[in-house]
Amino acid sequence: MQLVVGKIGRAHGIRGDVSVEVRTDEPELRLGPGAVLLTDPAGIGPLTVESGKVHSGRLLLRFAGVKDRTAAEALRGTFLIAEVDPEETPDDPDEYYDHQLIGLDVVLTDGTLIGELTEVVHLPYQDLLTVLRPDGTEVLIPFVEQIVPTIDLDEQRAVITPPPGLIDPADAVVVSSRGDAGDADDVDDAGESEGSEGAGDSGSDDSDSDSDDSDGSGGSTGGAA
Repeated sequence: MQLVVGKIGRAHGIRGDVSVEVRTDEPELRLGPGAVLLTDPAGIGPLTVESGKVHSGRLLLRFAGVKDRTAAEALRGTFLIAEVDPEETPDDPDEYYDHQLIGLDVVLTDGTLIGELTEVVHLPYQDLLTVLRPDGTEVLIPFVEQIVPTIDLDEQRAVITPPPGLIDPADAVVVSSRGDAGDADDVDDAGESEGSEGAGDSGSDDSDSDSDDSDGSGGSTGGAA
């Protein structure tokens, strides 16, 4: 089975190094020195990793036969593909290969079907799960434990606990401070009026001003990482 494990970015320096957008949880295995990678476009590869290092938070690789910046720039945008045994699984039980996830039913904790997981989108800050809903629309689910607490490969399902608005925008909770600000202005105006009357009446009692606590909490909508 073939898995995309990286995408080549811009050239770095003049000796043929390139930056790589990593798309695997096992870069030391898939992108380590000596790794032979297929490519998309296919005509560019196969590429053999000669050396690698991390620079300013980015992975830099040098491939055999790529000796200068010009050759490195020609690789930009190329996808790196590794051959993986379909039966192979990650060492960490909480990690999954894309092919293990694609095709899972995505359901709520009560069993309500949301749709089918059709793609894993790898972004620099987080992964997203593309879910095809029964009506043909798609929704992106952040692949984080708070939202996707359970992956059950035996039952072929992913259980999600989405925040309001993530699945259906109509359910989003919108919190506005405009009304609160207006209420505060009314309270201030009332306080000024009462103060003026009190100043003119030397026999007036001190009065307490009560205000109701306002609840400004609300559900935040999830979105894409």
